[in-house]
Amino acid sequence: MEQAANIRPRLRALSGEIAAPPIFLDLNEGDSFIFGRNLDADLPVRNIGVSRRHCRIVNADGIFSLEDLESHNGTFVNDAPIKTHRLEHGDRIRVGTADFQFLLDESDDALLIDAQFDDGTLITNSIIRIFPNTAVEDFPTDLTILVKLGKAVKELRETEVLQRRLLEIILEFIPARHGAILAADENGNEKPPICVLAKGDFDHAPMQISRTVSQQVRHEQIALLSNDLTDKNLSGSASLIASRVSSLLCVPLKIGDGKGLIYLDASDPKVRFTENHLEQMTAISFLVSAALQNAEALETLRRENAVLKDNLHIETNMIGESPPVKEVLRLISRVAPTDATVLITGESGTGKELVAQAIHRNSLRREKLFVAINCAVLNENLLESDLFGYEKGAFTGAAGRKSGKFDLADGGTIFFDEIGELAPPLQAKLLRVLQEREFERVGGNQPIKVNVRVLAATNRNLEDDVKNGRFRSDLFFRLNVVPLKVPPLRERKSDIPLLARHFVKKYSERCNRKVSGLSNKAREILLAGEWQGNIRELENVIERAVVLGSGGEITPEDLPGELVGNAPPDEFLGGSGDFNEQLKQAKQKIILTAVEKSRGNFSEAARQLNIHPNNLHRLIRDTGIKDELKRLLEDVKND
Repeated sequence: MEQAANIRPRLRALSGEIAAPPIFLDLNEGDSFIFGRNLDADLPVRNIGVSRRHCRIVNADGIFSLEDLESHNGTFVNDAPIKTHRLEHGDRIRVGTADFQFLLDESDDALLIDAQFDDGTLITNSIIRIFPNTAVEDFPTDLTILVKLGKAVKELRETEVLQRRLLEIILEFIPARHGAILAADENGNEKPPICVLAKGDFDHAPMQISRTVSQQVRHEQIALLSNDLTDKNLSGSASLIASRVSSLLCVPLKIGDGKGLIYLDASDPKVRFTENHLEQMTAISFLVSAALQNAEALETLRRENAVLKDNLHIETNMIGESPPVKEVLRLISRVAPTDATVLITGESGTGKELVAQAIHRNSLRREKLFVAINCAVLNENLLESDLFGYEKGAFTGAAGRKSGKFDLADGGTIFFDEIGELAPPLQAKLLRVLQEREFERVGGNQPIKVNVRVLAATNRNLEDDVKNGRFRSDLFFRLNVVPLKVPPLRERKSDIPLLARHFVKKYSERCNRKVSGLSNKAREILLAGEWQGNIRELENVIERAVVLGSGGEITPEDLPGELVGNAPPDEFLGGSGDFNEQLKQAKQKIILTAVEKSRGNFSEAARQLNIHPNNLHRLIRDTGIKDELKRLLEDVKND
């Protein structure tokens, strides 16, 4: 295929931060044009969604193709992801958030320009108006323009790109020099033109728009045509005179909650808009209005979705996709940017400290320290000196001044785990810090100002402790500004496989063992568990299975007997009665049979059972068959 000599392939920027003038692709046979974030790319696109070498256009014997260069976020043509795509005239290319249009045909080009309102008065006697009660079905409309508009509406989803494409199509069929889409808000306040195109001589001067005409079309909702805009008709409209406007054609639009219009003008005295043009544009306006309203609604949904995703896109070590976890993440995203005190409640092992770390990590204090204190492991005297520090000579052994946790956490976050175990005297001192934002070191008498955010966690019911006098009510209310409950694992069981895979990977790497995951039966057993110890218990179970197991995946034999005993009976024996006893008897029989067949060779018996010998010895110990096995070995020896 020979490239026409008068055609210069080019790219036109539709959106993003690329300059408006066309980018010509003067590519010889075999040459390529590279898009990317690198400064040495043919077209540098400085966008976080763009790879260093994102994609390229290649000329192969006059045929232009777009190739994705294994970019992270993909390359799109007409909103569809591509690896390699032969480019046609009008194809839209999306790289990151930047949009381009590939052009070959010189006749189908329009240039984005600016526009400004002219406040002069128009005096003309040849205005034709179409009122809204005119029947739409009476308007003759060229089928081709409807097909093109329908295709654009179907393919384009971004409002800005859609507006431009709709104007381009209109300028193909209407002999106008300029085209603009104007809008006003729901209160009728005029907005700047939202899209303006120039056709023909590509005059870069701003388009002049008659404010009187635009207001009349919007307020009266009429379609308007005028062909006699000579100098004498443009009273006070110096800018319109200078721009040589001779004809106008305007039709109203309904855009969202406001009213807009399509505004077309011509400057060639030989060009006259006809009533057919006016009728066509009036019919087209209904389609354009619906398309722009839908695009605007979609943009709104996208923005809301982006906000929701941004709210959930927080830095955290928490693992889970269940609704309870997503609700916790949502609360974290809302409370993290503030300095509010948060009381995190939940059973032991649910990950309360991970929640506290996530709050700190996504706060404005993330560059400062996160200091955690377990109130349950220190006695009252040690905890006070650990919290506030001490002065030299404050007690025996205090050889010098020492800073406390509050000193370390200044500017950052201090986290009190198991706050319900805090001794009453320390409760009073902590209350003072929360109220006054100052403390005194042990043995000191000078107040020290501190700027910390306080987070606390407990597995106790502090409200009951307040009623019973074990916890100060004023401190409880100071801590419970924002309550955040972490759900137990049994309320988020859909997260168990995800957590189990994480722990398998963690401990297989730590133990230098290749464990791919869980067998189906092992997964079902985990899902059936009660998990009173929550995530901490699950982690311990997986660690034990990885350490003691020998196969490439975790099987029921690698799990604790009490956990296996909680699984549904039909998972293994299909019988009724005491499942634990049935399971124990079945294991005993299987082991004794294997040892008997192997003539007392434990390695051979383990091979028959497809388990490691160490695992076999563990099963023998767990099932309590040492005596039976001893008798069996004696019988084998006597045989």
